[in-house]
Amino acid sequence: MRKLKCPQCEVHRFFVKNESGDNRLVTVNENYEVVAVHSIDSLVGFDLNMLYCLGCSWKGSPQSLRSEKIKEKRY
Repeated sequence: MRKLKCPQCEVHRFFVKNESGDNRLVTVNENYEVVAVHSIDSLVGFDLNMLYCLGCSWKGSPQSLRSEKIKEKRY
């Protein structure tokens, strides 16, 4: 499956936070599902609707991310 990218810097890794301020490293697949990078990490209790980019200051929802698919050029 393809990983979605940050709309600002095109990094594909993010983190999510819980109410205590803890964070987990995640990616988002092409179905907009937030997945923990480390399979042993649980995402229970984490806000999966707000992502924080590891490459820049962008934050937003999984639906705001860009696909890796290259758009065709129109002439």
